[in-house]
Amino acid sequence: MKNRAIRLVDTRSLDREQWLAVRNGGIGSSDAASAVGLCPYRSPLELWAQKTGSVPVSPLNDDVDSPTYWGTVLEPLLADAYAKATGRRVRRVNAVLQHPTFPFMLANLDREVVGTDEVRILECKTAGEHGSRKWRAGVPEHIQIQVQHQLAVTGQGAADVAVLLCGQELQIHRIERDDEVISRLVILEARFWELVTSGTPPAADGSASSAKALRELYRGSDSVIDLGEQEGLLSAFGRLLALGAELDEREREAERHRQAIQQAMGEASVAAFGPLGEAHFKRAKDSLVLNVKKLEVDHPALVASYRESKPGARRFRLVTTPKENPQ
Repeated sequence: MKNRAIRLVDTRSLDREQWLAVRNGGIGSSDAASAVGLCPYRSPLELWAQKTGSVPVSPLNDDVDSPTYWGTVLEPLLADAYAKATGRRVRRVNAVLQHPTFPFMLANLDREVVGTDEVRILECKTAGEHGSRKWRAGVPEHIQIQVQHQLAVTGQGAADVAVLLCGQELQIHRIERDDEVISRLVILEARFWELVTSGTPPAADGSASSAKALRELYRGSDSVIDLGEQEGLLSAFGRLLALGAELDEREREAERHRQAIQQAMGEASVAAFGPLGEAHFKRAKDSLVLNVKKLEVDHPALVASYRESKPGARRFRLVTTPKENPQ
């Protein structure tokens, strides 16, 4: 493979812990979109927490209900299907690659395409029923960023993305090198890596990923901090109070409309509203539940033997200062 990349380490002799240690030494291709704030699943803050070792990296996913598990299992089959569909040969790289100029940029390639100068990188993806919708307009943005990162590290001009949709439809997308995108990507990744090396967390972005990272980073104590002199945070607190009141009023309004329709439906399960759509008001199927209280009365020793301590989660709530009554 003609490229500018450095073979940083051979992965064939690495166990998972050693491989994770190497990955934490830089920004991998699957990290790139997160590092620049364009990943829908992982925020810059969560990635920063993982790279700095502030939170543990999730263990290898062997849950058969996980898309990640099936992506790993199906990767070699998808690579074989790509080879069969295109007539091109592919092979494993078995190395973590490193950019020769920007050592924080790393890449693990799914496969190398050999015997042609037209395309030299293959990225394999799988998408289920829900995920396949994101491929209707082509390769999703966060995967395009991942591939441009690979092209930056290797110096190659193009990559193919082979995606298996819903377990039966193979699509192959060509992504050409975009030097303008890569230049911007290098700058943004360098800024993120500076935050990692300096121990400075990036700002939370309001995503569920950032919320998860904050819960894991800061476990909480009984201390009190005065932020009343920080104008930006004071403004944020005031705005949060106003938004909370607004959302409560909107929810009450929505509930009034909801109940009006439910009352008009009576025993009906579906109400038609012409071209606007339908309202469904159906009873869910009966389900079996465990009567814990009865179990505790009938078999207290058994219940006690299965009890275990669970750390309490931090809850965020707003408490307003009571207004003084005028004398």
